[in-house]
Amino acid sequence: MTIGVMTPKGNVGRHLLRLLVQAGERPRALLHDPAGLTEDVAERVETAPIDAWDADAVAEATRGLSALYWVSPTALDRDPVEAHRRAAANVRAAVEANGVGRVVFQSSGGTEKRRGVGEIDGLAATELELEASGASVAHLRNGYFLTNLLMDADSIREGVLSTAMDLDRPLPWVAPQDIAAVAAARLLGPAWAGRRVQAVHGSEDLTFREVARRLSEVLGRPVEARRTTDDAVRAGLEAAGLPAPAVEAIVMMTAGIRDDYVPEDPRTYATTTPTTLVSWAAEHLRPLM
Repeated sequence: MTIGVMTPKGNVGRHLLRLLVQAGERPRALLHDPAGLTEDVAERVETAPIDAWDADAVAEATRGLSALYWVSPTALDRDPVEAHRRAAANVRAAVEANGVGRVVFQSSGGTEKRRGVGEIDGLAATELELEASGASVAHLRNGYFLTNLLMDADSIREGVLSTAMDLDRPLPWVAPQDIAAVAAARLLGPAWAGRRVQAVHGSEDLTFREVARRLSEVLGRPVEARRTTDDAVRAGLEAAGLPAPAVEAIVMMTAGIRDDYVPEDPRTYATTTPTTLVSWAAEHLRPLM
């Protein structure tokens, strides 16, 4: 069998590609420019160019696959939700035309709301398209990526962890390598079919205040969680040059889960993964300080 992996250089995809190779597979790396893979990776995988918004390119890249790890790319130069919907229609058509038997989709917590969650609305639309394809589909509804903290490294260095989220609302925080491990198990395991929802909640739920306290300990410097406003986030994104639809899609991801969101798939033995905030921050964030 051949397993396709979208965004094989991304936070999750690079770990997944390695796990599949270590399991004895020769996966197909699906990316915009296959020449971007390093030589040691390229010699162990197949490659195929792909543009998620080009139906013919998606169909060609997925031809002959038995399984697919699908990541819907974010478009920041247009309406991200509509871009996800277009990519979703393309991958559904490709899965149907090529007879891809299984798809594991990198989804997100909040997709079960189906609307009102900004860019996540586009992932919800992708879930529905994949389910209509006839393939067996597993949606990995992931928690808040620990790697998001890297985007705030400069602010954290100055002692501030800023968010528009309620500072006292617990959220699942997850390491991308743990998502890759769950994805690999789903792609390689023979014991499932049909529609599946698999939450990936990380090691524990943490508030932003708790995250700041633990970062203070592991980084050896004080870090304070501070609440900002949606309007302040908007202003920052607009100043960075993002178009209005992209700005609203990002703002609403937080606003849409801030008050009443409860994961459809709760924290259990099956949805808890091992990497802790402290261990991740010591490896990836502390060197940047």
